[in-house]
Amino acid sequence: MHLAQFVILIEAKDLSILSGGTQPKVHGSHDSMKKFAEACEAIAATTKKLEKTRIVAEYLTSRTVEEASVSAIYLSGRPFPAYEEATLQVGERSLWHIVSELSGWSDAELTAEYRKLGDVGAVAGEALSGEPVMENKPSFARPTGEDARRSSGQAEGRVSTDADLSVIEAEAYFRRVAAARGPAAKAAVVRELLARATPLEAKYLVKIMTGDLRIGLKESLVEEAIARAYGGTLAEVQRANMLVGDIGETLRLASRGALGEAHMRMFHPLGFMLASPVESAEEALSYFEQASIEDKYDGIRAQAHVSQGEVRFFSRTRDEITESFPELPESLAGLPRDVILDGEILAWSYTDDGPGSALPFSALQQRLGRKKVSSDLIRRVPVVYLVFDVLYAGEELLLERPLRDRRAILDELLAAERKPHHGGTESRRKTQGRLEFGLADEPVVDRLIRVPFARASTPEELEALFTAAQARGNEGLMIKDLESPYASGRRGKSWLKMKRELATLDVVVTAVEWGHGKRINVLSDYTFAVRDGERLVNIGKAYSGLTDTEIAEMTKWFLEHTVDDQGFRREVEPEIVLEVAFNNITKSDRHDSGYALRFPRIVRLRPDKLAEEADTIERVREIYESQQKSEVRRNG
Repeated sequence: MHLAQFVILIEAKDLSILSGGTQPKVHGSHDSMKKFAEACEAIAATTKKLEKTRIVAEYLTSRTVEEASVSAIYLSGRPFPAYEEATLQVGERSLWHIVSELSGWSDAELTAEYRKLGDVGAVAGEALSGEPVMENKPSFARPTGEDARRSSGQAEGRVSTDADLSVIEAEAYFRRVAAARGPAAKAAVVRELLARATPLEAKYLVKIMTGDLRIGLKESLVEEAIARAYGGTLAEVQRANMLVGDIGETLRLASRGALGEAHMRMFHPLGFMLASPVESAEEALSYFEQASIEDKYDGIRAQAHVSQGEVRFFSRTRDEITESFPELPESLAGLPRDVILDGEILAWSYTDDGPGSALPFSALQQRLGRKKVSSDLIRRVPVVYLVFDVLYAGEELLLERPLRDRRAILDELLAAERKPHHGGTESRRKTQGRLEFGLADEPVVDRLIRVPFARASTPEELEALFTAAQARGNEGLMIKDLESPYASGRRGKSWLKMKRELATLDVVVTAVEWGHGKRINVLSDYTFAVRDGERLVNIGKAYSGLTDTEIAEMTKWFLEHTVDDQGFRREVEPEIVLEVAFNNITKSDRHDSGYALRFPRIVRLRPDKLAEEADTIERVREIYESQQKSEVRRNG
């Protein structure tokens, strides 16, 4: 019998699963957090997708709709619905200290356990269980006397209680944490919650707080489980969840057969369609015949939501970034219909006789992450919004319409008369700026630019466009199938990106970190440096590019050549040379070199090179200055 089946069977008296019924219970149970945690254990115990889906579906239908709704959110790896702005703002370090206080385990003990389990939630479950630490635990960590009493789970502040915890009560605790002001106040609520929880419940409460259950379950599988549990097709569940941005509300709709009643919830970002890389013009043109070509800009991908004069921008991570760009909303606020646009925010160089051109990403960096942007910074680093797609307009979701149709709708939308907004204030002009491939037909207006596009049918034509794009200071090209729908949250071959790295550097690994997930047992995150005279100065960090075999071999080497073991991180003997590629170089105080590589990727190991042969800080400056000269040439 599978562990999943065993768990389900032993809880059958409460879960009502044995009968095979699909109707949820009328009354909720006070111990539903326990049942939730046990279901998660069962889900983690199988690698089979269909089995995971079955367990989730049976768990959901065994709960009241209210409990199932909250549980669906938890099973998606978050404490609150996706559309909500509420956040816990409790870091792993704070959770670490709380678990240490409640369990009596020292920081060294917790670190040793983390090295084995690779997950703060799993560590919390072990620490609060009072079980002896696993084999290979350092001898200094074996508690005695008072320490032994504390490590048994009865540390000061650890509460023994007969009051069971429900998923609904857990949600109330999470909302108290989100509302609490300051780290101390938040920690106090978290401590109260974990003190009430059993070790298994605490394990999954912490996992929810850190945003990753790590049980091999994605929200897409929760959607499948909802379709299985309550009826309706998977496509209907996915569409409803995308519109409302709340897997719990989607479950409630499904439970009463009302998925079709889901309506678009504005200011909830949809998943971004992603592009796949191609290496050559020939490869790019091999995927489809009707190709639309755009420059690939080096900015921040942003989704703009416009409704009733309100405008908000969201990044690819679905975080709101409006505050960093306070001058942009006015340009979109007068649009005649509620819309969701897809585009790119760029730092921009204005000219007197044309729309100007994009500035390097290093300029835009000055605007990122700021809640307050001074008028001086707005003047020094102006920004524009380059829009290239429309996902929703009026009452119509446009994702299934081909790109050709979406472009026509976008052009019509941007050409329309703008409505008054903000108390009747008119926008400065009634049309958006336009940008041609190297030519301007009118100046930038209201910081909104419609991205231009071209056509190419031969590799030679595509290469010419690629060269021109790089001459304009852009990364390369976006190549899109005009017949493609907008595949929200997915990467495919309908959108392609063609770009080439600026350069590569030979660097020396100075520190390594333990990975996450399937890389928990290997050192896979490498900090690297270049030479500055007789010393090494760090310039970046990368974790992609090597094979699993190479990473395993490097892990063994790094363990044998550790200079300073800091738990998660190890400083190592500076002997391993890597070749890394990157998009560009920016000035940064994050590293002691004063520079940082943007999007560094490991090209290969260089066992043929000694550390003394790595590139120098002078070479870094040369590349950086070359970038700046190219920018000056582009801007005249």
